[in-house]
Order: sequence, then structure tokens, then C-alpha cells
Amino acid sequence: MKVIFHEDFYQVYTSDPAAAAGRLEAVVEVIAPEVEFLTAEPASLENISAVHTESLIESIKGQGLFPIAALAAGGATQAATLGLSEPCFGLIRPPGHHASSGSCWGFCYFNNMAIALARLKRKGKIHRAYVLDIDLHFGDGTVNILEDKEWVTVHNVTSHTRDVYMGEVADEMERCQADIIGISAGFDNHEEDWGGTLATDDYNEIGRMVRAAAERCSGGCFGILEGGYNHEVLGRNVLALIRGLSGK
Repeated sequence: MKVIFHEDFYQVYTSDPAAAAGRLEAVVEVIAPEVEFLTAEPASLENISAVHTESLIESIKGQGLFPIAALAAGGATQAATLGLSEPCFGLIRPPGHHASSGSCWGFCYFNNMAIALARLKRKGKIHRAYVLDIDLHFGDGTVNILEDKEWVTVHNVTSHTRDVYMGEVADEMERCQADIIGISAGFDNHEEDWGGTLATDDYNEIGRMVRAAAERCSGGCFGILEGGYNHEVLGRNVLALIRGLSGK
């Protein structure tokens, strides 16, 4: 499976947990034997501006974070585009699901998922999209940007009970009708991370369910990294999801 990545994502660009040293190194070490890495490229200002206000963009530039945030958005767009033809994962940071059109918080700057899907829609590559957010924290930014768009459905899984959580994902994937399914893949719900809910095998099953739904819809699927902060388990959780999306 192809994974969109760039060594610039190794950099510690702020003091928050998403930018912590060693976080992505821990993932790359585990997944490298099973994936093919493709180099991420920055999103254009045009694609970012289609989702975010000029004031937010200027604020991010003023903090010196525009290059890394644009690179993450570009990597997400590449993952979504490739996901139309084969499952793909964007190993990117900063995360994005707390970034709204004109504001951001929670370690996020630009909404990577919204930028990616909006570009696919503008280019006429999709008619309908579905976002499955499995992060521990509610993806308010994605909802704020996309909830009033008739062409996209956004679902945040909010249960803190493992069986209910997995049942909710299964129900959503059975109902899903979309040309592309994007997973906002936060791994902080793992039993050894902040949420304490899911087992590693559950991420594999989520990947399998998303892939099956995409195949049923004759569409595509992809995932992009959001949260997940225990470096000791993050790599194997990402690998589990990748394997599921790959049908392994």
C-alpha cells in the first residue's frame, strides 16, 4: 500500500504532543517493511484558500507554520486522490480536524480532510464523500466546514465502549453511499493511549469495514493521521489500519 509522507514531518514545529519528537519515527519504523512511501507535496494556496479564510492563512504564516501545515494539507490531498483508485494513507502532521474555516485549535492549523475533499469535488472527481472520524476528540472543524455541504457526510464516532463503538462503525459503513470514504484516523482511542477504548485489532477491522463499503459503492478510500500520542503503540495501530484498508 502507498503511504504519503515527507521527512519534514519529523520536525518539531511546536511544543504540542502532535509535534513531539519521535512520533512519526515510531510509525515509520513499524510500517516501512510493508508500504511504499510517496513524497508529500505542499497544497497550493488556491486549494487552501478554497476552505480557509485569508485571516487564518495570514495568522498561520505569521506563526511560521504555513510550510508544514501546507505540506500536511497537500499530503492529504494526494492520499485522497490516489484513494480513488487504490487504498492509501497519509502519514502527515500537523493534524487538521479541529481547524475550521476561520479558526483553529487542538494542535491543528489547516483542515487537511476538508481541503482534500473540496479539491476532489471542484475537479469533478467525486459526487459524494463520506468522512469517518475515529479520533478520541470530536472533529469540530471538519463538521463546521462541511456539515452544510449536501455532497458530504461527516460522522464522528463518540462511544467510549468498545463493542458499541465498533457496532457504530459497522452500521455507518453498511449505510454509507459515497464515491470516496476518508478516515480521519486518530489513534488516541487505543486502550494504551488517552481514550483507553480500542484494541489494535479494532483498527484493522475498521480498515476492513471501510474498504468493504468503498468496494460496495464502487468508490475509493483513504486515511490521514490525526491524533495518537503513545509512541510505543502508535506504529502498530497505524499498521493495523493500513493492513485493513489493504485487505490484509
